[in-house]
Amino acid sequence: QVQLVESGGGLVQAGNSLRLSCAASGRTFSTLPMGWFRQAPGKERELVAQIGRGGGNTYYADPVKGRFTISRDNAKNTVYLQMNSLKPEDTAVYYCAALKYYSASYPPSVDYWGQGTQVTVSS
Repeated sequence: QVQLVESGGGLVQAGNSLRLSCAASGRTFSTLPMGWFRQAPGKERELVAQIGRGGGNTYYADPVKGRFTISRDNAKNTVYLQMNSLKPEDTAVYYCAALKYYSASYPPSVDYWGQGTQVTVSS
């Protein structure tokens, strides 16, 4: 029903920046809280950041606070993840997701997943 397509991943050197985009289609985007997740091989998929449907509420996981910024442009049906000062430990497949709700205290519940985009940070 809802399709999410990520773009912007690639190979970068440590200290550089990258911006991921997630384009949504299929239903009303502005009603959906959104999140970015990442998963490295052999690791659990973890929440990186989330944003409320209006963009006013944001949450960041501790490892990315101060370096990553989540934003959205509802007119373009797009959510972004600006990643600065990238580190090798940021290497993972990054997934865009539409959430059932926004919460800074409880684990997220995902309605729809994107296919993911690879981010590789070399040392």
